[in-house]
Amino acid sequence: MTQANGADLRGYYQIIRQNGQLPTEAVAQSWNEAVLRTLGLNLDRKSKKQLANTLPDELAYYLKRTFWLLHFRDHNKSHDEFLKEVARRSGSSDPDCALIPTLAVFHEVKAFAGKDVSDSVTDSLAPELSELWQQA
Repeated sequence: MTQANGADLRGYYQIIRQNGQLPTEAVAQSWNEAVLRTLGLNLDRKSKKQLANTLPDELAYYLKRTFWLLHFRDHNKSHDEFLKEVARRSGSSDPDCALIPTLAVFHEVKAFAGKDVSDSVTDSLAPELSELWQQA
Protein backbone atom coordinates (compact mmCIF):
# COMPACT_ATOMS: atom_id res chain seq x y z
CA MET A 1 0.00 0.00 0.00
CA THR A 2 1.49 3.34 -0.96
CA GLN A 3 -1.62 5.49 -1.47
CA ALA A 4 -3.66 6.91 1.40
CA ASN A 5 -6.09 9.86 1.49
CA GLY A 6 -5.11 10.39 -2.12
CA ALA A 7 -1.53 10.94 -0.96
CA ASP A 8 1.37 9.02 -2.40
CA LEU A 9 3.47 7.72 0.48
CA ARG A 10 6.46 6.65 -1.62
CA GLY A 11 8.33 9.85 -0.72
CA TYR A 12 7.50 9.29 2.95
CA TYR A 13 8.92 5.76 2.83
CA GLN A 14 11.98 6.89 0.86
CA ILE A 15 12.77 9.45 3.56
CA ILE A 16 12.37 6.81 6.27
CA ARG A 17 14.60 4.44 4.28
CA GLN A 18 17.27 7.10 3.92
CA ASN A 19 17.12 8.59 7.44
CA GLY A 20 16.57 5.19 9.05
CA GLN A 21 19.60 3.76 7.20
CA LEU A 22 17.47 0.95 5.78
CA PRO A 23 18.31 -1.04 2.62
CA THR A 24 14.96 -0.95 0.77
CA GLU A 25 11.61 0.79 0.75
CA ALA A 26 9.93 -2.50 1.75
CA VAL A 27 12.11 -2.67 4.87
CA ALA A 28 11.23 0.97 5.61
CA GLN A 29 7.52 0.08 5.36
CA SER A 30 8.04 -2.81 7.78
CA TRP A 31 9.83 -0.61 10.32
CA ASN A 32 7.22 2.13 9.89
CA GLU A 33 4.42 -0.29 10.66
CA ALA A 34 6.27 -1.70 13.68
CA VAL A 35 6.96 1.75 15.13
CA LEU A 36 3.41 3.03 14.63
CA ARG A 37 1.78 -0.10 16.04
CA THR A 38 4.05 0.00 19.09
CA LEU A 39 3.50 3.73 19.53
CA GLY A 40 -0.26 3.17 19.41
CA LEU A 41 -0.04 0.84 22.39
CA ASN A 42 1.75 3.50 24.41
CA LEU A 43 -0.54 6.49 23.83
CA ASP A 44 -3.71 7.42 25.65
CA ARG A 45 -6.90 7.26 23.63
CA LYS A 46 -7.23 11.02 23.12
CA SER A 47 -3.65 11.54 21.91
CA LYS A 48 -3.80 8.50 19.66
CA LYS A 49 -7.00 9.77 18.04
CA GLN A 50 -5.57 13.28 17.58
CA LEU A 51 -2.41 11.90 15.98
CA ALA A 52 -4.33 9.45 13.78
CA ASN A 53 -6.52 12.29 12.48
CA THR A 54 -3.43 14.09 11.17
CA LEU A 55 -2.01 11.05 9.36
CA PRO A 56 -2.85 9.54 5.98
CA ASP A 57 -5.22 6.54 6.25
CA GLU A 58 -2.51 3.87 5.90
CA LEU A 59 -0.43 5.34 8.70
CA ALA A 60 -3.45 6.01 10.91
CA TYR A 61 -4.51 2.38 10.44
CA TYR A 62 -1.20 1.11 11.84
CA LEU A 63 -1.45 3.48 14.78
CA LYS A 64 -5.06 2.72 15.70
CA ARG A 65 -5.60 -0.92 14.83
CA THR A 66 -3.24 -2.56 17.26
CA PHE A 67 -4.53 -3.65 20.62
CA TRP A 68 -3.91 -6.19 23.30
CA LEU A 69 -6.69 -7.76 25.26
CA LEU A 70 -6.60 -6.20 28.73
CA HIS A 71 -3.67 -3.99 27.80
CA PHE A 72 -2.63 -1.39 30.35
CA ARG A 73 -0.14 1.26 29.29
CA ASP A 74 3.15 1.25 31.17
CA HIS A 75 3.58 4.84 32.31
CA ASN A 76 7.24 4.17 33.13
CA LYS A 77 8.27 2.18 30.06
CA SER A 78 11.92 2.66 29.20
CA HIS A 79 13.02 3.49 25.70
CA ASP A 80 14.99 0.20 25.69
CA GLU A 81 11.76 -1.76 26.27
CA PHE A 82 10.01 0.24 23.56
CA LEU A 83 12.83 -0.35 21.07
CA LYS A 84 12.84 -4.06 21.91
CA GLU A 85 9.11 -4.22 21.14
CA VAL A 86 9.57 -2.30 17.87
CA ALA A 87 12.41 -4.60 16.80
CA ARG A 88 10.41 -7.71 17.61
CA ARG A 89 7.38 -6.38 15.74
CA SER A 90 9.53 -5.51 12.69
CA GLY A 91 10.98 -9.00 12.53
CA SER A 92 14.41 -8.05 13.83
CA SER A 93 16.10 -9.92 16.64
CA ASP A 94 18.35 -7.00 17.59
CA PRO A 95 16.77 -4.09 19.51
CA ASP A 96 19.98 -2.08 19.10
CA CYS A 97 19.16 -1.61 15.41
CA ALA A 98 15.72 -0.14 16.20
CA LEU A 99 16.79 3.31 17.40
CA ILE A 100 17.64 4.92 14.05
CA PRO A 101 14.54 3.66 12.15
CA THR A 102 12.33 4.61 15.12
CA LEU A 103 13.69 8.14 15.17
CA ALA A 104 13.21 8.38 11.39
CA VAL A 105 9.56 7.33 11.67
CA PHE A 106 8.93 9.63 14.64
CA HIS A 107 10.45 12.56 12.75
CA GLU A 108 8.24 12.05 9.71
CA VAL A 109 5.10 11.44 11.78
CA LYS A 110 5.79 14.64 13.73
CA ALA A 111 5.88 16.50 10.40
CA PHE A 112 2.29 15.38 9.74
CA ALA A 113 1.17 16.03 13.32
CA GLY A 114 2.08 19.65 13.89
CA LYS A 115 3.11 21.22 17.17
CA ASP A 116 -0.13 20.93 19.19
CA VAL A 117 -0.65 17.24 18.44
CA SER A 118 3.06 16.54 18.93
CA ASP A 119 2.87 18.19 22.36
CA SER A 120 -0.15 16.05 23.23
CA VAL A 121 1.78 12.91 22.23
CA THR A 122 4.75 14.07 24.31
CA ASP A 123 2.53 14.49 27.36
CA SER A 124 0.88 11.10 26.86
CA LEU A 125 4.05 9.00 26.61
CA ALA A 126 6.15 7.62 29.45
CA PRO A 127 9.04 9.98 30.32
CA GLU A 128 11.76 8.07 28.43
CA LEU A 129 9.52 7.56 25.41
CA SER A 130 8.61 11.22 25.51
CA GLU A 131 12.32 12.09 25.31
CA LEU A 132 12.71 9.73 22.36
CA TRP A 133 9.74 11.40 20.61
CA GLN A 134 11.17 14.87 21.26
CA GLN A 135 14.64 13.79 20.09
CA ALA A 136 13.27 12.89 16.63
